[in-house]
Amino acid sequence: MYAIPLGEDGAELRPLEPWQAEEFLAHMDRGREFIGRHIALADAVADLESARAFLQGYADKAAADTGRIHGIWTDGTLVGGVLFRTMDVKQRTAEAGCWLEPSAVGRGLVTRATRVIIDWAVEERGIHRVEWWAKPANEASVAVARRLGMTKDGVLRECYLYRGERHDMEIWSVLAPEWRAGRKPS
Repeated sequence: MYAIPLGEDGAELRPLEPWQAEEFLAHMDRGREFIGRHIALADAVADLESARAFLQGYADKAAADTGRIHGIWTDGTLVGGVLFRTMDVKQRTAEAGCWLEPSAVGRGLVTRATRVIIDWAVEERGIHRVEWWAKPANEASVAVARRLGMTKDGVLRECYLYRGERHDMEIWSVLAPEWRAGRKPS
């Protein structure tokens, strides 16, 4: 398996695969309440069977070239992840997302990891548009979109039903030419 260093602090980005379901579940248990404030992942991964099924779903997406999931490890512990929830190579679009447990917040891990996967999507897979969806109340996620140089395209009003309540979703995006221009050294 490969690991991509995320900086000088020893953080790494690695594929997250079905055989890691126990580790994934333990990670979710540590961060369930925090992660669940904004995304359904905390509810989707409730036990070993659902953890394995969730990761298998992404293994199937990777095999079909329609999505990817990677974990973020610090000091050998899974603390979060980034993913392409959707990826349409024919249309050249993808939707990126993330999550972290509380112990990993505030270190720039999601921004660094998302840069790696966007670089890969744009340069290796020919993706033209990468989207980032976030509830407006999820200030940390919105801040990541800004740090990545994304543009706020708009708000889908009450489009996200979560735990019995409807929520707005902001849609942010970056286009391949913008991404490349923003990555050039000054």
